Amino acid sequence: MKKHIAYLSLFVVILLAGCAGGSKMSKSAAAYNDYQENLSSYRETYPDLPKEESLSSSQNNGPVSSEAGDPVDSDLQASLKNFARTNANRGVYNGFTILVYSGVDREKAFSTRNKLYNTLPEQVKAEMEYEQPRYLVKVGRYINRIEAQSLFHTIKQEFPGARIIQQRFGKEEETEEIEESK
Repeated sequence: MKKHIAYLSLFVVILLAGCAGGSKMSKSAAAYNDYQENLSSYRETYPDLPKEESLSSSQNNGPVSSEAGDPVDSDLQASLKNFARTNANRGVYNGFTILVYSGVDREKAFSTRNKLYNTLPEQVKAEMEYEQPRYLVKVGRYINRIEAQSLFHTIKQEFPGARIIQQRFGKEEETEEIEESK
């Protein structure tokens, strides 16, 4: 019984000591109430956009024709030319494809490929690869992920396990396909 009372009194002393220390923390936190730091020198600044009154009268809010030379079109053309230039000497390029099936069941891989041939338009070709120990059924070759989205949503309705993956494509394979289509 004396042990219990001793433990209880020790617990109460520790509890009271812990509560008494709380006021010290509030005093140290109060010292930082008026703290300020100026980070404006590190912020990125951009030029102001022109006001609508300063724009020429020939520009309007309607659609822009391809002859108008929209800045986005020129940037896109420059980006595509840069992409072609950097990849001209390479034997491979990075891209995306739609992976419809990945597994070890050979029969399921063949049935998936055949089902894709029947459901997809003629211009899209389903490919089957064997990377030991699994079979892969893939569709399409795209430079950007967003290019694959429309076909991906079509395939996803029939094959819920499909996904867009990164892949490296060889230029030799691409030229062979072009020759076969002629």
